Amino acid sequence: MPFTLSNIKADLEDIGPRFDGAPDLEFRAATKALELEKSALSYQRVPPGYRFPYGHTHMKQEEVYVVLRGSGRMKVNDEIVELKEWDAVRVPPRDVARLRGRAKGPRDPRHRRAQPRRGSARRRRRPARLVG
Repeated sequence: MPFTLSNIKADLEDIGPRFDGAPDLEFRAATKALELEKSALSYQRVPPGYRFPYGHTHMKQEEVYVVLRGSGRMKVNDEIVELKEWDAVRVPPRDVARLRGRAKGPRDPRHRRAQPRRGSARRRRRPARLVG
């Protein structure tokens, strides 16, 4: 397969408004545009204070989150992880991950998420336990 090129901000639709939640959530999925076969890539801008209403998990695939700007928290299973710029978090298969933007601050968290296979996520509805 030849290489593929796509500008995440200019070429990809913002599907963030499709999610129930903050109107300024930005979410751009690059998997189809890049013709990825064994992985997936997305860009998300999480508004300050926004918490995803559910976590998700993958049965066989791991995910990697990289914070490009800002800070926030991630809940992996029952553990809260503080995140800052350029932190990378690997979430192993079967672990449940949920993101939250920092409640106050000059910048909102932006991150890229990579996972091995598109459509492999399962939502896990759990009560939110994030504080602050």
